[in-house]
Amino acid sequence: MSSANNDRQPAGDLVPVKFSRLTRRGVLLGLSLTQLVALAIGGATLIGAFYAGGGMLLAYTAPVWVLAAVLTWIPVAGRPIVEWLPVACWWLWRTTGGQLLYRRRIVVPRPVGTLALPGDRARLREYSDPDTGAGMIHDPHAATLTVVCEVTHPAFVLLDPSEQERRVTSWGRVLATVCRSGRIATLQILERTLPDSGTGLAEWWASHGTTDGSWAADTYAELIDRAGPAGERHATTLSLSLDMKASARQIRTAGGGIRGAAAVLRQEMNTLVAAVRSADLSPSGWLTPGQIAVMLRSAYDPAIAATLERHGQLGQSLATAGPVAVTEAWGRLRTDSAHHAVLWVSEWPRSLVYPGFLSPVLLSTGIQRSFSLICTPMRSDQAARDIRKKKVEHISDQAQRAKIGQIEDASLTAEYHDVLQQEADLTAGHGILRYTGLISVSAPTVEELDAGVAAIEQAAIQASCETRLLVGQQAAAFTAAALPLCRSV
Repeated sequence: MSSANNDRQPAGDLVPVKFSRLTRRGVLLGLSLTQLVALAIGGATLIGAFYAGGGMLLAYTAPVWVLAAVLTWIPVAGRPIVEWLPVACWWLWRTTGGQLLYRRRIVVPRPVGTLALPGDRARLREYSDPDTGAGMIHDPHAATLTVVCEVTHPAFVLLDPSEQERRVTSWGRVLATVCRSGRIATLQILERTLPDSGTGLAEWWASHGTTDGSWAADTYAELIDRAGPAGERHATTLSLSLDMKASARQIRTAGGGIRGAAAVLRQEMNTLVAAVRSADLSPSGWLTPGQIAVMLRSAYDPAIAATLERHGQLGQSLATAGPVAVTEAWGRLRTDSAHHAVLWVSEWPRSLVYPGFLSPVLLSTGIQRSFSLICTPMRSDQAARDIRKKKVEHISDQAQRAKIGQIEDASLTAEYHDVLQQEADLTAGHGILRYTGLISVSAPTVEELDAGVAAIEQAAIQASCETRLLVGQQAAAFTAAALPLCRSV
């Protein structure tokens, strides 16, 4: 999913926006590479049987070419069966290898500087920046260095239309700044709901309340003690990931190694903070390793989140922030104290929508969920090459369809117009990003999880979005959706 950032002039009214469509065009005649391979196998078998004499050979080879046709054209859950084969094979491989279960070894010590996370996330390393005190997460395999910043902001839906339009324009400039850098691998916006511990209400009452022993004061204090922990609050973080391969020259200039990468990342951090403040957002500082540890622990063990918030010194170690046990199923994930399910926003609104179109999802109450928007900026030269390639493929497919007399599909025409619009935006100096939206829903029981997933799916429909359950890859999807680590699925 890609979209252009338009530096629009502020106006009195909100301006509707439009997302590019998810490309569904195949390699040839709408068929993907896996479909073409399956079709080629079936066609070669059928032609070979004809040339070998036909007759009974066609019957003997029928299971092969019939199966190839079924795999190529019969859809399951909106995708051809052949495209499910990699997911199913990988799932079977992990099942036979015992990779669906994770149990922490509490006796065996972990290597210093590593994160206690399951699966391939165990390769992540922590680094504490001595200049800013920020906790940085290093992925040695992907060559990225990630830092997290918490951001506070006013309620967008309560602002008047002119102020909303001004803030949308300012946020577009923030994204354009990220695109122009050329050294940013990923920008992740994570918005999550957390059980409120009631600490804020208690502190406010302690500083502003009147404890004179009256009936009203006692009743109000008792109400705060009981109702405070029953509420929920929203927290938003921005995660910035540095591409160490693209920044290799700057890293060597800064001294090389992880220290040099941290120095380069600090430059990007300062640029992002300045851009965020110009958009009237309030960054509350870059998270320390202890604060990141609390976020990781709260994601895997939501029942302990309120306790960790009330007692600020607990759970401050990244070495123990991971889960104790993880069990992955085909359509959900079980961790310490909760069941999780991750949905993928497979289709953004196809028509013009206003900037607050996600409010039914983000303002849903009574559901513990995390919404993660993963933005992958593309360099201008890379985006130009990608657009030229798409144009050539669209024109070639159109000529091929016209040659064989195939009717033109309106969806393919709309995709081609999206490519032309992206080219025009890129020529005008705007940035191109690829968006991936993930929604993680958590609940203490399977029944509550199913109810929460159904409610989120209905809210997504109200937001003109389509969602799909990421079956067969819930563990990796949960890491990308609920953790501020700039991971991809």
